[in-house]
Amino acid sequence: MAALAWLLIPLFAGVGAGLWGSWAGRNRKTGGDGPELAGYARFREAMEKPRSHT
Repeated sequence: MAALAWLLIPLFAGVGAGLWGSWAGRNRKTGGDGPELAGYARFREAMEKPRSHT
């Protein structure tokens, strides 16, 4: 019986690793790069403006 337990431990670990791998590799639906690109465009515009000495 103890030998069966030692054989089941790697089996459960393999099944768990397979489940985790399928979960980690899933396609995630995100908002895309729109907000990040818009923020970067605003940053570039701000950096290109001439400095005013006040």
